[in-house]
Amino acid sequence: MVSSINDKDFFEQVYAVVKLIPEGRVTSYGAIANYLSAKKASRMVGWAMNAAHSNPEIPAHRVVNRNGLLTGKMHFPTPTLMQERLEDEGIEIIADEIQNFKTVFWNPEELMSL
Repeated sequence: MVSSINDKDFFEQVYAVVKLIPEGRVTSYGAIANYLSAKKASRMVGWAMNAAHSNPEIPAHRVVNRNGLLTGKMHFPTPTLMQERLEDEGIEIIADEIQNFKTVFWNPEELMSL
């Protein structure tokens, strides 16, 4: 867990959490920030995701906004790639919004109970 929002390895900590998101599930920028004890750093998590879209080891397509909207789609090589990847994992999307969001939402806090 991050001890300070200024830690230089914050992006790496974000990526470590994102790599744990199960296939067919999604989480939010805010949920990741909260898990990293940086509750007000949702935007910084977004910056980390913007920097990660070209790294195939980081499933950035599984991180959406708190309402289940594909707000990061413009950072992928094509405007439809984020949706295509999520749909390949069985997630239904209509008008850039994940359907049954509460059902497919994965909360990193679940890691604390393992």
